[in-house]
Amino acid sequence: MELVAAIPVLLVVTLLVAQLAVAGFALWSAGAASRAGARAAYVDGDAKAAARGSLPSPLREGATIKDGDGVSVRVRAPSLVPGIPAMPVTARSGLGVGDGPSG
Repeated sequence: MELVAAIPVLLVVTLLVAQLAVAGFALWSAGAASRAGARAAYVDGDAKAAARGSLPSPLREGATIKDGDGVSVRVRAPSLVPGIPAMPVTARSGLGVGDGPSG
């Protein structure tokens, strides 16, 4: 009887852990994309194209990329549970004078 009661709890916990993993992947991907965009901007390249190109294809659609003082990438982490909205995550990177190691 206890096993029947524990199965829904285990399912919910598993879905929550998986959703956190998806959100972490989206944040990591946005950070990598913002760094790629910042590197492209530093060498006078197309920051938005570099950032968008480094995003995984499921996150490219709906991504918002802003360049100016650094590069900001906002993506929506997909939801694994129907009815729960996608979670927006944002990462920002910039390269310029004084951003490197001091010494």
